[in-house]
Amino acid sequence: MLDWQFRQAGYEQKELEMNWDIAKGNWKQFRGKVQAQWGKLTDDHLDVIAGKRDELVGKIQESYGITKDEAEQQIKDFEARSKD
Repeated sequence: MLDWQFRQAGYEQKELEMNWDIAKGNWKQFRGKVQAQWGKLTDDHLDVIAGKRDELVGKIQESYGITKDEAEQQIKDFEARSKD
């Protein structure tokens, strides 16, 4: 990877972390969007997730029987749509 690609990836990671900080702070409002996207997630799952991205990855993986990479990609797609 070129140096600028590392910086760009670092910027995107920082932006992602900031978005999830907002999601944690507004979890009661945000959880409805999450549940609409991943209907198999129960209220108990959402209580455990509580705005934590890594918990969301694990619960999607567990509930849908998919790999971590697939769950990560679904979340990235969700994030991209949620920015609009």
